[in-house]
Amino acid sequence: MKLRQAKRVLKNGLTVVSVPMETESVAAVLLVRVGSRDEGEKINGISHFLEHMVFKATKKWPSPMKMNQVIDSVGGVYNAFTARENTGFWVKLHKKHLKLGLEFLKQAVFDSLLPGDELERERGVILEEIKMYEDNPMSKVARSFVSQIYRATVLGRQVIGEPENIKALKREEFYEHLKKWYQPKNMVLGVAGGLGSKVEGRVGEVFSGLGKSRVLYKEKPKKLSFSQEKAVVEVVNKDIQQAHFCLGLRSLKRDDKDRYALAALNTILGGNTSSRLWHEIREKRGLVYYIRSMASGFFETGHLVTQAGCDIGRVEEAIEVTRGEYEKMRERLVTREELSLAKEFLKGRLALSLEDSHEVAGLMAEDLLMEDKMRTIEEIEKGVEAVRVTDVQRVGKKIFNSKGLNLTVVGPFEEKAQFEKLLK
Repeated sequence: MKLRQAKRVLKNGLTVVSVPMETESVAAVLLVRVGSRDEGEKINGISHFLEHMVFKATKKWPSPMKMNQVIDSVGGVYNAFTARENTGFWVKLHKKHLKLGLEFLKQAVFDSLLPGDELERERGVILEEIKMYEDNPMSKVARSFVSQIYRATVLGRQVIGEPENIKALKREEFYEHLKKWYQPKNMVLGVAGGLGSKVEGRVGEVFSGLGKSRVLYKEKPKKLSFSQEKAVVEVVNKDIQQAHFCLGLRSLKRDDKDRYALAALNTILGGNTSSRLWHEIREKRGLVYYIRSMASGFFETGHLVTQAGCDIGRVEEAIEVTRGEYEKMRERLVTREELSLAKEFLKGRLALSLEDSHEVAGLMAEDLLMEDKMRTIEEIEKGVEAVRVTDVQRVGKKIFNSKGLNLTVVGPFEEKAQFEKLLK
């Protein structure tokens, strides 16, 4: 599918990317270049907390019920998310209601009232959210792994924050966070779907009156450095009936020239149900119900991780086999057939995502916000198609280093020793 992207920068510094599509829906995604890595230690969790608070009341709709009714009344959907390097707010609705959706985002992000009584109520909601994640072993192992692999750095902090921070955050700190980061020059607005010819006018009408940003926050955050001399194991003791583990390594930053080779490698390793890990560990040995590998990238680093849940008595076997597949990715060439299937999988999934206006708006906006450039769909497809067997092998040799392994295990275990021996 070919899409025509158009980039425009408003006088106040807000970057807007619009992508017309033949759909009845439109989606608008407003991204802010601030996340948990940008927070001070004592206010860790404020970006996520604020993401909740902006929908509680605004100048135009001064109560949670009135805010909720705005998009509900036209059958649309909206939400927000917080990550380590950005925060996003989005709405998706019928194309005839585009201006309403844009006004909703503008009110939430720039005109939120942050009412004190709602802040206290939402404080309790987030504390319950933390408990929910702690009680879910699949979530617990994934969150613990990221803290482990980026230990002692801002990337290792929990996006949601720690309970003691959530209890202590003050209203004034939210206003300070808004003032510092929530500025047009530190944002990108992506709009995609059945836009029509008047889209630029509608965007300008809603967002042009914000005034210019006070400062420019396009700079990348302070670069982090990492070193690891031996494999590291962390055990989270939890009285559950199934063990969950994450085994991974640091890999490539988000805009690395080998990003497409890494995507192919991840697909072959454990990115789908015809991958090596799925076949060897689930289909052949019946060790797990779920197993998957994922690759994530940040400004200066990234990681590749395999996550699985299995019988407590067979967790060591599952970890050993996973590590064995890592060694194969490092020492043995992937086949041309494997690479060909991986490429078609990646291109096929890209094509499916391009049918969703929300996915398209988010993809284009994130590229501009995080990399200050906008890849075309054709560029992404060419990048995938250009990957060679030798590229995958080179990336495998680069990242699959036994000394760089990080293993997190959640289950009824107290000692690390039984797992440390698996990584020697």
